Amino acid sequence: MSQPPLQKLPHVNDPECQKVNPFASDKRDKTQQVRQMFDNIAPRYDLMNMLMTMGIFKLWRRKLVDTVSRVSHADILDIATGTGDLALIMAEEFPGANITGLDLSEQMIKEGKEKALKRGLADRIDMVVGDSLNLPFPDESFDCVTVAYGVRNFEDLLRGYTEMHRVLRPDGTLCVLELSTPTGTVTGPLYNLYAGHVIPAMGRIFAGDSGAYDYLHRSIAAVPQGEQMLSIIRNAGFSRASYLAMTFGACTLYAARK
Repeated sequence: MSQPPLQKLPHVNDPECQKVNPFASDKRDKTQQVRQMFDNIAPRYDLMNMLMTMGIFKLWRRKLVDTVSRVSHADILDIATGTGDLALIMAEEFPGANITGLDLSEQMIKEGKEKALKRGLADRIDMVVGDSLNLPFPDESFDCVTVAYGVRNFEDLLRGYTEMHRVLRPDGTLCVLELSTPTGTVTGPLYNLYAGHVIPAMGRIFAGDSGAYDYLHRSIAAVPQGEQMLSIIRNAGFSRASYLAMTFGACTLYAARK
């Protein structure tokens, strides 16, 4: 299915995260830079997720899966699926569901397919390379759309949410997990120290790429959070939008209905 060329949808306040790119001196658009960054770190991506969150990301993911379990989920699209962690969990938890995982990065999809094969789930998940801003699916194809830690990488956040709205069926559910910045007087400074210095150092040691994890900190700091994110979700056409901040505000779960 051919897709129209990317055109930014008009909105008054472009989120700051859209201007934060992985490679400061690179003249390519954000989508191309993000694709290259994830291609580079794909082999060590899962290890870094475990190390830098000390495993807490599993609790955040569990909250999203629990939310999906309470709504219609016969056909699920997992956007920015990465190496397929969330898609694989949903395939195990929802044996009757048809699950599609989509990601920009060919290398991330390759890792995901290998994981699905090892876990005996290759026939349960369709993993495809594609652009979240131009989803290669017809209107009203899915009952549920999930995104874990991916929307801050979108070149146009409203366009991404609008595409999710397009491919959802009436009364379909959107569930988004995104990293966020704690604002407490104690947790805020500690988080900034850890995310701004410790995580990039870990990236250099374990993934051979401190730049990708410096970008992680910068993109989290710039992504809309809480009510600001809900405003963009609603502008894309969603209703009944809500959010839940977790672990002192280090991660936020957003949910909405079409």
